[in-house]
Amino acid sequence: MSSPVALVTGGARGIGKAIALALAKSGYRVAVNDRQDSPALQETLAELEKISQPHMALCGDVSDIDSHANWLKEVEATLGSITTLVNNAGVSVQNRGDLLDVTPESYDRCQLINTKAMFFLSQAFSKVRVANPVSDHPVAIINITSSNAKAASENRSEYCVSKAAAAMVSNLFAVRLGRENIAVYDIQPGLIETEMTAPSMHLYRERVENGFTLLPRIGVPEEVGKVVTSLATGQLPYTTGQTISVDAGMLVSRF
Repeated sequence: MSSPVALVTGGARGIGKAIALALAKSGYRVAVNDRQDSPALQETLAELEKISQPHMALCGDVSDIDSHANWLKEVEATLGSITTLVNNAGVSVQNRGDLLDVTPESYDRCQLINTKAMFFLSQAFSKVRVANPVSDHPVAIINITSSNAKAASENRSEYCVSKAAAAMVSNLFAVRLGRENIAVYDIQPGLIETEMTAPSMHLYRERVENGFTLLPRIGVPEEVGKVVTSLATGQLPYTTGQTISVDAGMLVSRF
């Protein structure tokens, strides 16, 4: 039996890196993508290769949609048939502020990377797997969106809109790909400690101490990695189209 193969976008650091490492520990060959080559990307690749081999780094901007088909060909030529696509790459707002001041440029930036790129990379992957099915491992698309797909944060409005749209991308592909035996999931992380969330983490810690989350702590990227691995390896059989909130119960309605 061949090894399962995963492509993880935005995988040089943070949640993406944790996902890549978790998949490698579960026997996956991993193509870890980042916008450009960097010490962080090479460090992640080195950590993957300490776990097992082979793996690969894949440099390229997810917003370069015309490159997606070539990415998939390159990964499959190097590692084998891709069985799991993890759409993790994303951006936050460049400046928090009043939604009345949001510029079209800032809005389009979030939509391009957080939504449009996810849609078209999922489309390219789906075309490959529909044309050339894989039967010896579960096949899945796992999208990393955000709790802000549901929860409004008015000082990051363009981010929230892009993540809500990305959640719908997950639903749409789940509907289309069910007949192809390809599962699709939407993971919505809450307060996860990463480089991207670091500037505001001290504020969230205070809120957590006051009951903002049901589990009284901030999450870590490795916890998202464990959830992704469970889905990729088929540990939640007979499921697709699910939204999984990795948020310590943050969005549970309370009175």
